[in-house]
Amino acid sequence: MLVTESFHTALQAATAVHHATVDSAFGTFDLTDRDGYCAFLTAHARALPAVEAALLAADEIGFRPRTPLLAQDLAALGAPMPEPLPLAPPKSAAAGAGMLYVIEGSRLGGGMLARQVPPGFPRFYLSATHQPGEWRALLARLDAETQADDMSQAIASARATFDLYKRAALST
Repeated sequence: MLVTESFHTALQAATAVHHATVDSAFGTFDLTDRDGYCAFLTAHARALPAVEAALLAADEIGFRPRTPLLAQDLAALGAPMPEPLPLAPPKSAAAGAGMLYVIEGSRLGGGMLARQVPPGFPRFYLSATHQPGEWRALLARLDAETQADDMSQAIASARATFDLYKRAALST
């Protein structure tokens, strides 16, 4: 019996080092401290709006934007939205799938991080988790829509998206 690896499993394996690097960079922010939390949100605001804008420019509609929630949290902390880092729209559906995988995966992590944020701090952005079954449905859609010969495009795009987040974390 021939068992083939799913698109999302292959993408996860191919980007694991990039994901770990981003987690490490963002792990330096103290979410229990107002300034640390504000810096964390500011770093996200340098990356997420760029990715969402790139996906929207490519007519990718498979996500619920979180940029307004991020802006709302920063405003509640008295901080402006920073200029996002530059990011070109994906050049193919597979490249868009790589970007989408990263930002929707970050939504999963946000739900866990929201628990670290003290009461009284805004957490609309981190609390914007997936609806029941939404993450699994997205992965199934990516698996069904992305062809094996597109994998290199998806991996390159996901890695570039992780790198954008890393640059954002290190520039704050």
